[in-house]
Amino acid sequence: MQSGLFQESSGYEPLASRLRPTRLEEYRGQEHLLGADKPLRKVIESGVLHSMIFWGPPGVGKTTLAKILASYADAAFISISAVMDGVKEIRAAVAEAQQYRASGRKTLLFVDEVHRFNKAQQDGFLPFVEDGTVIFIGATTENPSFELNGALLSRARVYKLRALTSESLQNLVEDAVVSPNGYQRENLTIEPLAARQLAIAADGDARRALNLLEMAADLSMSDAQTCISEKTVAEIGQDSLRRFDKGGDLFYEQISALHKSVRGSSVDGALYWFVRMIDGGCDPLYVARRVVRMASEDIGNADPRALQLALNAWDTYERLGSPEGELTIAQAIAYLAAAPKSNAVYSAYNRIREQVRTSPSFDVPMHLRNAPTNLMKDEGYGGEYRYAHDEPEAYAAGECYLPEEIQHLQFYEPVDRGLESKINQKLQHLRTLDKQSALKRYKNTN
Repeated sequence: MQSGLFQESSGYEPLASRLRPTRLEEYRGQEHLLGADKPLRKVIESGVLHSMIFWGPPGVGKTTLAKILASYADAAFISISAVMDGVKEIRAAVAEAQQYRASGRKTLLFVDEVHRFNKAQQDGFLPFVEDGTVIFIGATTENPSFELNGALLSRARVYKLRALTSESLQNLVEDAVVSPNGYQRENLTIEPLAARQLAIAADGDARRALNLLEMAADLSMSDAQTCISEKTVAEIGQDSLRRFDKGGDLFYEQISALHKSVRGSSVDGALYWFVRMIDGGCDPLYVARRVVRMASEDIGNADPRALQLALNAWDTYERLGSPEGELTIAQAIAYLAAAPKSNAVYSAYNRIREQVRTSPSFDVPMHLRNAPTNLMKDEGYGGEYRYAHDEPEAYAAGECYLPEEIQHLQFYEPVDRGLESKINQKLQHLRTLDKQSALKRYKNTN
């Protein structure tokens, strides 16, 4: 647990810590919250803070912003981490806040990775938020709607922080090189394209950008170089992975983007998000499984070959592995995106599931029951069953295969695209035969 304003440890201090902003004017990014007349800017300048949740990816300044808020409000800053701390530390933080309150000073309690606290631990903050012992600010990389208790959310306002742009990160890197707290004393410089490379490699994360800069600076100075070059940046950035939190928001956002690109028939978009996920470290087999789902859900009978191609890609990847097998998944994705689309089977399946869920357990009609014994035949099992192969066009016109109670329902509605247009024509023809037939299964059949 850390308490007090802007405490710094002795000895080595990372570049990101040395350059941490202490005033709003130094803070980078989040213009949608901190620009002139923006909501959070007004709150800060008023000095009257409310409890908040900062939701955003790593390295966008959640902790820094909380410290700046404490400074503007002249509040003591206490920080705990849900990764490192537990009930003991929570109690100690509250006790310290109560001491500040007794002396007439406010306390801003910052809880990093708040979503990692369980329900009971999150509930433990509520009394002290309600009675004003602390101004609560929680930081999370996960969607608060799913990860935080409703009671805590109802007492805090959520602010969504965004990843920094490459331009902002490049400016940060270039300023850090000439900063007194950076490399001004070493007279170090950086090539503009090298700064641009660092910004791209940081992938929206300011802390990562400064960590990469520190590595590049150390490497350059160890080689007696006074300028950080593109070559040096390439050496330290070649193995870095982009932001990709398996199981987190970013993971589901990208797979959602891939699925929606396939559904929207965007081959380029689908392949882009596939490569982004692989570049970020996603297991290609996970994508392969999702591609099989896409083939059934969004292409369906408009092009049944899509499902087989997706299965073949999955099987081929398991045989070849990476990186060769990834191309087969890309091939399947491209085919699915370009294929005619139909969700008719998916929609029919869901409608029938809802029908079954909300309806009584209707009996199987007698004519559809099997009759393996004489007793069952005497009971009428299988009676009046019409063998379709013996009928004209191998179709028993007027027959019904649903329970009598729901005979009028039609679940599957093929679209007029791809092969399913042929299926649609066939079903329309069969329905015409039903209407023309004098042999109706149920008396009240139209």
